[in-house]
Amino acid sequence: MALWSTGPNRTLDANSLAYSTRNLSTRLVVPVPLRFIGKFSNLSRRRHEGVCCSSLTKAASASSMESQDAPSALSASVEEELDHVMRFKMSDFKILDRISVGLGGRADEVVFEAIVMDVGSPLYNTRVVLLQLSSVQAQRRGKRAIEVLKKLVRRKLMYHSYSLQVHGYISLPASEHRGSFILVHGYHGSFSLRHWLQQSDWLPTLEATLALDEESVRKVGEDTTGGPAVSRQLRIIRLLMRDLLIGVNYLHSHGLAHTELRLENLHISPVDRHIKVGILGNAADFYEDGSDAGSMDSMDRRQMMIAFDMRCVGFIMAKMVLRELMDPLIFAKFKAFLTKGYDPSCLRELMLEIVGGNSSSGNAGLQILDRNWGAGWHLLSLLLANNPSKRISCLDALRHPFLCGPRWRVVPSMEIIRWGLGSTAMRITEEYIYRQPQRNRLAHFIELMEMLNPHPKPKNWLELLPGKWRLLYCTGRHIGLTLRQPPARVLIRDVHLTDWPHDKSGKNGSLEVKSLFGLKAGRRLYLKQEEQEKSAEKFSFGPSSSETDLAQKLSGKKWRKVIPFKEFPSSLPAAKLVAGDIDVSMTLDDPLNQDVGTARNVLQEVRMQIPPEMFDLSKLVCGTYVDSRLLVLRGVNGSALVFTRTFVNDSSCR
Repeated sequence: MALWSTGPNRTLDANSLAYSTRNLSTRLVVPVPLRFIGKFSNLSRRRHEGVCCSSLTKAASASSMESQDAPSALSASVEEELDHVMRFKMSDFKILDRISVGLGGRADEVVFEAIVMDVGSPLYNTRVVLLQLSSVQAQRRGKRAIEVLKKLVRRKLMYHSYSLQVHGYISLPASEHRGSFILVHGYHGSFSLRHWLQQSDWLPTLEATLALDEESVRKVGEDTTGGPAVSRQLRIIRLLMRDLLIGVNYLHSHGLAHTELRLENLHISPVDRHIKVGILGNAADFYEDGSDAGSMDSMDRRQMMIAFDMRCVGFIMAKMVLRELMDPLIFAKFKAFLTKGYDPSCLRELMLEIVGGNSSSGNAGLQILDRNWGAGWHLLSLLLANNPSKRISCLDALRHPFLCGPRWRVVPSMEIIRWGLGSTAMRITEEYIYRQPQRNRLAHFIELMEMLNPHPKPKNWLELLPGKWRLLYCTGRHIGLTLRQPPARVLIRDVHLTDWPHDKSGKNGSLEVKSLFGLKAGRRLYLKQEEQEKSAEKFSFGPSSSETDLAQKLSGKKWRKVIPFKEFPSSLPAAKLVAGDIDVSMTLDDPLNQDVGTARNVLQEVRMQIPPEMFDLSKLVCGTYVDSRLLVLRGVNGSALVFTRTFVNDSSCR
């Protein structure tokens, strides 16, 4: 089912409204590790695919000459900018036999591991990383990484715990080496977080690196270690995500946006077991020099920068949970979904098809996101929201139920409660075979969703209705399992059941039912039991649920605090639907040789399988719930039809 705007009305059609928004993006590149063997003095004899290791030899000699002949080769202004960090000489280090071309894959950055050999240095015998920056842009990033330290070192404990510590620099004379600049920063292992996650045994290795015990897991509200693989993976993700969010919030609280958050820029320290946010070479200030921090332009700039970082955090979380997104082709589909403007609240349908084979069983990532009433999908949708102003902040994300273990009592917001109800209803519908307890539970959840409808006014429906919607479930008549032999076998497409017991190949066709709808304000009535039996036909919305029965269901302790009413209401606001003329058309790919009887049998079977409201749109009388993901419409006989927003037949997202 598809909806789009035609002035004040809405219409049903097979085409969807085309809409898109530009999203910010990041570039992820795999580093290229190299090795060399030999002492530092022999580096000039080794060359590795475009990396001239003799550059450090020349740098050492230049640095030695500089220390003897000139106390400083930098301008006074640059020296003043860098005076809060240490200035080293190449002779202070012993170079180790490890080298890579940039942790982020940049050709103008060469990374060496070294040990500080200067006895008088506070870093004596400490392993560090030397980042040689060759181009002008690379040197600018290095000096920017030192410059921002002035803001961050005010809270040294936070800085040492969550940021990649910059110790100092080595700078050579411009006449000798074109102003070569070497950044000296902390060493936290040879692996970035991306390398960790690409290991076949990443889960036990990370558990050993983080030295998980009962004391450490209490930081995320857990009280046990071990358990099934899904529980262990969720525990690791909570630890890493909370550390990452604390580190990013530390930057934001100091007026800085990282702008380059990605797996390659994150490192795990086995010493203090914290995630270190990478070099801040491209860190941006929230407020430009001389600008008023309280002005609208400055506030917009701050909001956009925070939103950009949070979107990057969303990509990192997605790759940590769904490791299939490490594949560039799968990640391209994931990103194309967002780039086209689809709502991130519908990501589950996309990933269920791409990595789950239309089933979440057997995929640990999907099971993790489905836990706790789909809390993981909710957090992911907030991190990747198309509208930057709607993206969640670091502090709110740290309070989100997905990142809080069972020991922490988290009071969920009304939005999360609505999300949980909808997610649970969707999970039940995927079971396909509905027994009476399942049907009762689904009907109960639908009633709760209608009670908590966040958009009761028609103007809200005008904003949310456009797009494609797929029928999930109907509370009315169901065929169920049967041994009947239909006159024509018909398979309704776009269902989430793939293991068919019989051959389902045949002719393709389509059935389109179109109508123009008027959208007005209305109310859905809840009648007393005796009134419902006597006079239900008097009301334009058809038979409604019994107020007495529904009040008994919702009066339990579990739901009493959720329902925002002290007394059960006799009616609730709804969007009244007024259908116009109905146009029905059916096409088949192969001609039937004017066999009208076969076409009639096909049409009869379709009407048997689908709810009557989908065939006769005039039987849809009101809408009782709508959000970015789910839609509930009520029929004239009181049955509820639940739809989910979809993107079927869009090849760009497949």
